[in-house]
Amino acid sequence: MATYSEMNKEDLQKELEVLKEEYAKICDADINLDMSRGKPGADQLKLSVKMLDILDADSDVKASNGIDCRNYGLLDGIPEAKKMMAGIMQTDPENIIIYGNSSLNVMYDTVSRSFTHGVMGSTPWCKLDKVKWLCPVPGYDRHFAITEFFGVEMINIPMNEDGPDMDMVEKLVSEDDAIKGIWCVPKYSNPTGISYSDEVVRRMANLKPAAKDFRIYWDNAYAIHHLYNGEQDEILEIMEECRKAGNPDMVFEFASTSKVTFPGSGIAAIAASKDNLDFIKKQMTIQTIGYDKLNQLRHVRFFKNVEGVKAHMEKHAEKLRPKFATVLDVLEKELKPTGVGSWTKPNGGYFISLDVMEGCAKKVVSMCKDAGVVLTGAGAPFPYGKDPEDKNIRIAPSFPTPEELLEASKILVICTKITAIEKLLG
Repeated sequence: MATYSEMNKEDLQKELEVLKEEYAKICDADINLDMSRGKPGADQLKLSVKMLDILDADSDVKASNGIDCRNYGLLDGIPEAKKMMAGIMQTDPENIIIYGNSSLNVMYDTVSRSFTHGVMGSTPWCKLDKVKWLCPVPGYDRHFAITEFFGVEMINIPMNEDGPDMDMVEKLVSEDDAIKGIWCVPKYSNPTGISYSDEVVRRMANLKPAAKDFRIYWDNAYAIHHLYNGEQDEILEIMEECRKAGNPDMVFEFASTSKVTFPGSGIAAIAASKDNLDFIKKQMTIQTIGYDKLNQLRHVRFFKNVEGVKAHMEKHAEKLRPKFATVLDVLEKELKPTGVGSWTKPNGGYFISLDVMEGCAKKVVSMCKDAGVVLTGAGAPFPYGKDPEDKNIRIAPSFPTPEELLEASKILVICTKITAIEKLLG
């Protein structure tokens, strides 16, 4: 079969008529499918349901250091939870603070504190004329929402196959002291699934920022979210690389169990240098007496250790693999021959990134919505919701069933084909 760009106008018009008939039938079928967010499916949530039975009225609720988890105390988390999260984040427990249920909340809190109280003695950002931020794109929409909320000027950084364009990153941070941070999802990036190469991690750790209060916001959300045994991406540990580069204070690393156990009821953590953590704890002592230690204890008793977490994640992968395979198979068989789309094939994480023809993403997403398939808004993976090329679409396969995904993917392909032909016909 010839690709659409190779077909003449008459053949394209015939193809368009057939596709529009298919689309009209779909619109009449009253379909309701959601691929908009990376939510675990019900089958994944069942994997952790036994954790609800871990603690009862007769349970020993003392942490390993003897602290009663029902009471006040332990600002930075119980020792066994710190050890478990350190294992997930590949760092030492002394580098960890355990927070509440959401790493997004920890990131927001960290940015907010920088605005009100600066970073380790620097001028509070609220007193500066301008604050700028580097944003690898396409990226995580909720990251960009945080910095937009605080009025930060966001700068797009293109993503290469091994991570952000480091030539651009190095140049910008070394020349402009208004640049205070960079968002990073270093492993199975949202939404591309790209993992940073060793070279990118080392170059990131060796940055020479003009701003002393510049920080790498290293959101290691998918550190253990592999899809395939034997095809697991591994990345260098950023804190160790920063230490070796003489920049021990330059990174904040974040992680949580939100897609490991129960979203909204997990535990989150930040990892940073001692000086960073000491500065953070000064505010925390005002903000809280401590986070939910019973939930921390529940998680540790359920998993026992980080090896238990990894074994649990293999069960998640078994649920997710057929879903990713369904979407990728439809794209490969039904969209690839047309030549009007390209997509990522990640080894882990929660998303597939689809690029349609330039100028077509918004229309494809709108047509899908009219046909009963909800996708993440076109432009969401870019600061201010503006994809400069209007071509990227984030696909979230985790929540629907494989059967629903098959139907939704076929609808997505039909909408992509129609939009592409209409563009080619002018």
